[in-house]
Amino acid sequence: MSQKKAHEVESFLKRLDRSYPIVLIYGPDKGMVSERAERFIELTGLAKDDPFAVIRLDGDAIQAEPGRLADEANTISMFGGDRLIWVRNAQGQKALADVVATLAKDPPPDTFILIEAGDLKKGAGLRGVVEQSASAMALPCYSDDARGIDATIDEMLTRYRLQITLDARTLLKESLGGDRLATRAELEKICLYAHGRERIGVEDVRDIIGDASAVSFDTIVDAMLVGNIGDFTRTFDKVINVGSSSFMVLSAAIRQFQTLQTLRYGMEVGGANAASAVAGARPPIFFARKKLVETALQRWTTASCGRALQRLQKTVLESRRNAALAIPIIRQTMIALTAEAARAGRR
Repeated sequence: MSQKKAHEVESFLKRLDRSYPIVLIYGPDKGMVSERAERFIELTGLAKDDPFAVIRLDGDAIQAEPGRLADEANTISMFGGDRLIWVRNAQGQKALADVVATLAKDPPPDTFILIEAGDLKKGAGLRGVVEQSASAMALPCYSDDARGIDATIDEMLTRYRLQITLDARTLLKESLGGDRLATRAELEKICLYAHGRERIGVEDVRDIIGDASAVSFDTIVDAMLVGNIGDFTRTFDKVINVGSSSFMVLSAAIRQFQTLQTLRYGMEVGGANAASAVAGARPPIFFARKKLVETALQRWTTASCGRALQRLQKTVLESRRNAALAIPIIRQTMIALTAEAARAGRR
């Protein structure tokens, strides 16, 4: 299978591998897709504004005129040397997948084909063609996890010769990750704001940083944990409307319920109150969330956390089986859990 796991993509893009002249970069993080496409073009050594060396095509245009991609791929360069065909806005266009399948069997010499696409189902259409080809490579782009965000923060801090306090980093990470380009833009903004100083603090983050994913995924989950339906609806819809992945929200919910269940179990076994459980949590809970977590611990028991986790795991499966309905499936589950927390708070 010609594909890289998400954590392997960065290594693949460190040098040009000519054994894979066809490269598909896809995923829900549009900023990361765009950034990595630019990096691949840099590896080819071609100037992207050179109309003789770099040919730009649109996925829908190929769907309407399937032969165009094949014609461009088999055109001999006027001045010799490498050429790049850059296809953007690819999705589920069948004609594009068919042409790529044909080209992958006998790739034209000295020609790279770079395809930027959105979130594609595993093994289906264009993604399936690329993954099954020996001359093509599929590179997935998913929203940065904690490790990826930390690496991006460190990269920008090194570039601007700055340091950051632990609390400021924690707060910063809560506001980043929905989109790679937006994350870099926000980091550059705060680094410029702190220019001339040695260290970025919590107040700097609060004053300057906008939420690159519109709102933190954990902010959505926090509203759910304490039964605030109004805040949940507003923040969930805001995240989805800016193109962030609903699966990342679901992942954040599972992670938070696992933490909550562990803390609640300690309360039920050891007899500690919510404040003590939060104070003794390892890793420590960010200070701005402590009161909210204490409230959540009073509304969820070990058993109800377990039921919530089972429901969330079931939702993962249902949303993946019905990708077209993923957002309403996830939203319905999380609203139901928000309502459960609200009822528990009224008892």
